[in-house]
Amino acid sequence: MTLSDAARWADVDAAIDAEAESAFAFLERLVAAPSTVGAERGAQDIVAAELGRLGFEVSELPVPEETAAAAPGGVAQVSYTGRPNVLGRINPGRSPSLLLNGHVDVVPAEAALWSSDPFVPVRSGGWLTGRGSGDMKGGFALGTLAVAALLRVMPDALSGELSFLSVIEEECTGNGTLAACNAGVLADAVIVLEPTDLDLLLGGVGVLWVEIEVAGVPAHAEAADRAQNPIGSVPAILRALASFQDEINEAADDPAFAGIARPYNVNVGTMSAGDWASSVPGRARLRVRVGFPRGWSPDEALTQVAAAVLGAGSDDPWLAGRPAVIRPVGFRAEGHLLPADHWLADAMASAHLSATGALPGRGPVGATTDARFYLNQFGVPALAYGPRARNIHAIDEAVELASIVTGAKTLARFMAGFYARAGRDQRDPSARAGREAAA
Repeated sequence: MTLSDAARWADVDAAIDAEAESAFAFLERLVAAPSTVGAERGAQDIVAAELGRLGFEVSELPVPEETAAAAPGGVAQVSYTGRPNVLGRINPGRSPSLLLNGHVDVVPAEAALWSSDPFVPVRSGGWLTGRGSGDMKGGFALGTLAVAALLRVMPDALSGELSFLSVIEEECTGNGTLAACNAGVLADAVIVLEPTDLDLLLGGVGVLWVEIEVAGVPAHAEAADRAQNPIGSVPAILRALASFQDEINEAADDPAFAGIARPYNVNVGTMSAGDWASSVPGRARLRVRVGFPRGWSPDEALTQVAAAVLGAGSDDPWLAGRPAVIRPVGFRAEGHLLPADHWLADAMASAHLSATGALPGRGPVGATTDARFYLNQFGVPALAYGPRARNIHAIDEAVELASIVTGAKTLARFMAGFYARAGRDQRDPSARAGREAAA
């Protein structure tokens, strides 16, 4: 790095430091908008206002109902009416193009277990606590902070199209991003601003959501000994799922996930049955998240887990005669992976090294992100990079504010380098050909 480069980045870093409080205030407004599935509108309005303030051309993109018709789309949770994605664009139509992607939806919070209201952001010890602060509203603050600094100090660095896409339903289907892709909202490269602890998240396992329903024979509790309580069959199903989880992890042969002890977790997230203590319930339902290998399709994963649940009848006489019914109820997500030596990973790692003095980690995770659609369905290189977070999907979720600043410094360097490299490619066709071949 030359002295002039160092001085230039010192100015950008100073602008990021100066703009940080504004980004944190934006994050607080986002966290204060409880954007659980079906209630994303308020948060999307906040995102749209912030993108407009920064100079993006802002529009709304509907999510067509047919997005949920089949894999890789997930099973819709509620109607998509009045639940658009939000898209901001700078320099629309110019080449090259870069897309920043973030999801505005958050998982529910068990408010009674939190130390404070989950939708009232609290700053303490350098962290901001609140549902969605880490997963992934902190990424919105990181992305907009980087853009704000570049526009302030190096506006000419953003010489091509820059899009900022805020989507719904990443936490349960991915249909927001899929709908945007289907509508042509794509780019030459995509950065998904998920919380990655400032490492490069390159891929994820397949994820399937299923509902398992056990039928019973309802009755008054007085006749419980002559009825059939479906809750009594739940332990057999839990044992079958645990055995299935062990089997797929023991058989794991994907070298990309070798560093993860158990990449394929099977989690029972909810269970419901009955409505009265003095009544035998007529059915019991479990909602389960199944992680599965990249080599499987969602349909194959459904077949495999259904066979495992059917096997529960071997130690439960009721299930032997009345097998549980299993159906998909959300994610039908394929596994995905960007090669660790891809030019996009190298470019982001280089930017991180410039900003921090150290190289980031690179690898996949035993979960999924919306990067899968860009990689699997549309052939667009994508990875996730974002701030440090703790307790995501759990109690007292929080994001580290300093990591938002550090990540913004990395992202600003990456964006400037991305557009500058494209300019060099235009002058040197052989360089461009090499980059496209690597993609």
